Amino acid sequence: MIPACFSNPNMVSSHLSQAPQNLTTCIYQVQLCNSPVLLTLTWSKTLHSHSLTIYASDCFCITISLSQSTFSLFKNRPGSKSIQITQTHQKMKLYWDFTRSKFTPNSAEPDSSFYIALTCNSRIEFFLGDLKDELTRRSGLSWVRGNSSGPTLLSRREHVFGRRNYVTRAQFMGTKHDIEIECSGGVLRVKIDGATCLAVKRLTWKFRGNEKILIDGKEVEFYWDVFNWVSNNGSANNNGVFVFQVGDGGVIWPEMVGPEKRLMRKSLSGATTPAAAVMLSPAGSCSSVLQWAEDSSDCGRSSSSSSSTNARSCGNSGGGFSLVLYAWRRLD
Repeated sequence: MIPACFSNPNMVSSHLSQAPQNLTTCIYQVQLCNSPVLLTLTWSKTLHSHSLTIYASDCFCITISLSQSTFSLFKNRPGSKSIQITQTHQKMKLYWDFTRSKFTPNSAEPDSSFYIALTCNSRIEFFLGDLKDELTRRSGLSWVRGNSSGPTLLSRREHVFGRRNYVTRAQFMGTKHDIEIECSGGVLRVKIDGATCLAVKRLTWKFRGNEKILIDGKEVEFYWDVFNWVSNNGSANNNGVFVFQVGDGGVIWPEMVGPEKRLMRKSLSGATTPAAAVMLSPAGSCSSVLQWAEDSSDCGRSSSSSSSTNARSCGNSGGGFSLVLYAWRRLD
């Protein structure tokens, strides 16, 4: 029997009782102050907090609170902050506005009516959102031709929570799709927009593997690792890991920072094996399935080291994109 499919979900460690409702990390390839940089954005939402952590390896790390206060005096307002890059000592400025942001239920990422921008030498070098006019009016900066296409999203890592069904929404090849992973009756099913595209039986023997699936008629490499569910070894490390790999542009794993790193540390606090510490490394985060995906990529590697070299060597020339899902069993 597969414990994750048949056993009582309350057997999961209480360390995850305060787990985020939604936690998503995205990594973008950008040019900041004439240097290629991998920029990581981690969106986190819990019952009591809502935040965005912006991180560039060896450059800076900033956390912005998105929580709405019930008191008008403390309501969210547009903000800005000066930044000095650690290595080069160049100065940048961060602008943001989430005062009118619209969110889908339980999502930490805004859908519309917001912006985040990084500027250097009076140039807008990174922009995310849909309020360009608001930014230019507030900052007095103008758009430079070539920056209007937006940042390049290389990979996305999301932590999803459920009992037997784990649901998210992600964009592949320019189109958003509903993704559902279901573990029931000893069978793992992957559904795209409600249609089953893959069913893996006998998970006791097939707890790790990979298969090609079709999304919009295009091949996507799907990897799974449910060893923690099958073994049910009693540790807090009780999640499944799933990877969707599109294209040949290289695999880029976002480095764990802020609330994501804290979540993984909490999940490991009950573990006793030295190998469990590997979970905190971005490339080997919790599962060998991530290493498989890296090995199958032309230039896959972790974003934790040599981020500028990585951005320059891998890039997104092949249209590559990676989606990593950590499926955690929710406590009720």
